[in-house]
Amino acid sequence: MIKRFSYKPLNVAVDIDAMRIGYPCINRTLDCSANKTFRLKSYSEERLVETVDNNLRCLKEILAFNVDHDIYFFRITSDLVPFASHEINTFNWQNHFSGAFQELGDFIDERDMRVAMHPDQFIVLNSIHEHVYERSLAELRYHAEMLDLMHVDATAKIQIHVGGVYDDKEASMERFAGRYNELDDQIKKRLVVENDDVSYTIEDCIQIHEMTGIPVVFDYLHHHVKRSDGSLNEILRRVDATWSDYDGLPIYDYSSQEPGERAGKHAEHIDRHDFTDFLEKTKEHAFDVMLEIKDKEKSAIDAIEAARQKDLL
Repeated sequence: MIKRFSYKPLNVAVDIDAMRIGYPCINRTLDCSANKTFRLKSYSEERLVETVDNNLRCLKEILAFNVDHDIYFFRITSDLVPFASHEINTFNWQNHFSGAFQELGDFIDERDMRVAMHPDQFIVLNSIHEHVYERSLAELRYHAEMLDLMHVDATAKIQIHVGGVYDDKEASMERFAGRYNELDDQIKKRLVVENDDVSYTIEDCIQIHEMTGIPVVFDYLHHHVKRSDGSLNEILRRVDATWSDYDGLPIYDYSSQEPGERAGKHAEHIDRHDFTDFLEKTKEHAFDVMLEIKDKEKSAIDAIEAARQKDLL
């Protein structure tokens, strides 16, 4: 694997492999939450400023914790700015918090970290309902704007699913492609699409890439539930080819199946054997991996240790 320099803390260089292991949104060790919000009926600019101040401060604490534990990939919560895309919010939070966002971006850049975002399931770009599409577009603009305020480069991605099937999968894929191609470059440069465990396989996502150029995120557990034909390495070679140098390393999502639960239910804690088996199977590929495991940073720390013990990191 490729070698890269990273930093923990500033100006103290350590060699790490190209792969960055990360987790999403919440740190359960710290007594600090970056996704605090409030009810719409209690909205006020004062309440908004107070909440965003807290969320940005806690995000900085989480990122610092991650660097201390060699976690260089993190999925930022969508809730940093409550009601950011809602019509009630007319406050210029972008200008008010520009310095704080820039400080976060500097921290990320100086330590060679990578960040990403994954909006909620109500983001449906291919919806047949115009109000759902418009709401999705507004939310995507908010996500892109927030990453731009951090001045992080185009390797910081916004990850979405294809959306609904609406009784006509081919038409729904074409609708996704048409709407993607009409997006502002601010959104388009960050958007990536992921296979799901119900409707759209990794093959479907690769087909959408061929229609649009959008990079494809490979979700390992979803692929186990809803498979495409072909060997894993053949599929991953095709996934990797959807990413350019501009986009950074491909992103793979990893989780194992929670025993005794419905197919596709993410594990509560990482299965070290299954994870290192996944790394063995994919070792010819260079990628960053997001752990979609319920206990977040605990599994990320365990995964890094397990990978190092097997000389896979």
